[in-house]
Amino acid sequence: MLPKENMLRAIRRDHPAWVPCGAEATFTIEPPLLERPYSAGYDVFGVHWTFEAQAEGGTYPTPTTPVITDLRRWRDQVAIPDVAGADWSNVAAAIAALDRDQVLVQGFVHMGLFERSYLLLGMEEALVNYALEPDLMSDLLGALADYKIAVITTFHEVAHLDMVWYGDDWGTQDRLFLSPSLWRRVIKPHTQRIYDCMKARGILINQHSCGRIEAIFGDVVEMGADMWNPCQPCNDLARLKRTYGDRIAFFGGLDSQFVLGCPGTTPDDVRREVRRRINEMAPGGGYIAAPSHDVPYDPDLLWAMRDEIDGYGRAFYRGAA
Repeated sequence: MLPKENMLRAIRRDHPAWVPCGAEATFTIEPPLLERPYSAGYDVFGVHWTFEAQAEGGTYPTPTTPVITDLRRWRDQVAIPDVAGADWSNVAAAIAALDRDQVLVQGFVHMGLFERSYLLLGMEEALVNYALEPDLMSDLLGALADYKIAVITTFHEVAHLDMVWYGDDWGTQDRLFLSPSLWRRVIKPHTQRIYDCMKARGILINQHSCGRIEAIFGDVVEMGADMWNPCQPCNDLARLKRTYGDRIAFFGGLDSQFVLGCPGTTPDDVRREVRRRINEMAPGGGYIAAPSHDVPYDPDLLWAMRDEIDGYGRAFYRGAA
């Protein structure tokens, strides 16, 4: 079985031959509209980012005057990027060079509705306005969702996407940023429209959301997500697998915080973590093993992780684990 077919079987819970190690046989590509610069500068919405080599991802939003200074005037202050006018030629050229029999093409669509709203307003103002002005926030998110739908529609026309990595971080270490009821009122309806756009085109939905999102995970499954990453262990992953594992796949879960990225961790610790997570998450398919977040890891630990996934992850479905 080719890695592409095995990856699809893992996502669809259809008797994979082995537990994939990360995004096997997957080519991930970004649209030309830059929502997070790789160096200091502005994104397509006019938000300024600062570069620092030690920062996660290298860049973070600069804490200066936000784009939206008055939520009631957001239509005057936000310029929605021109999707049709962007230059998609590099995407088309990259896709044309691929062997589609060997790889899944995954579009990378990040800075989802919640993230983009706090980038435009600043985190404190966004949280206050979600609580005090949910209807105005819903209006803003409606326009942002229209933009995301336009990006995904054009992206698919150019690249014939198999899957979209759609990112929107909804959780902190121990809870949601918003109450579940407020998330359902403001975030969910517009995210559902984005999901519907992908579903209508046969695109698999790989929902990224960091943090503890257990309180709304059933909603995410109901909405139609095909996969969730990065499965941070602040969630009860075993329970989520038992409850929803027949409807969604899990990508990640190997503990970055207290194992892979923790001082003093040994390769044997990593191997135990890999086995524990595969035993929890892989029964019935639906599991892709990977770290629960990206941080600088010791190369020896990465090698132990990869080697254990490759060995134990292959033996698991043969009944030899």
